[in-house]
Amino acid sequence: MFESEVQLRVRYAETDQMGYVYHGNYAAYFEVTRTEVFRKLGIEYKEMEESGTMMPVLELKTKFIRPAKYDDLLTIRLFVKSKPHGTRIKFEYEVLNEEGTLLTIGETLMVFVDMKTGRPTEIPALIHLKLDAYFS
Repeated sequence: MFESEVQLRVRYAETDQMGYVYHGNYAAYFEVTRTEVFRKLGIEYKEMEESGTMMPVLELKTKFIRPAKYDDLLTIRLFVKSKPHGTRIKFEYEVLNEEGTLLTIGETLMVFVDMKTGRPTEIPALIHLKLDAYFS
């Protein structure tokens, strides 16, 4: 299993009238986490796209347990619990506040797509190179 985390602080513009993080912002939080975790691993989204492969979201699931609020420092944990194969990769997330309270869980199922054909394509070799070691 692969696991990593990213921290981010909730900005005022990300909250709704109740003072809670607006539910739609969690998709962006998950994207920031994926991008930064990949960057830590030496995988750059930009370079992957320049080489002709994109990774759009196929499915997004979110379960809200407790609200996050303005100025909360969130820790977003990312998990890849099974070895990626084929054309898809599943990411799972936990969002915690500074006290370590679990606020939200989620997952995204991503599909690798050839940008020229618009069709699914195999997971790039660099991703296997960086992640396969976590699944012995």
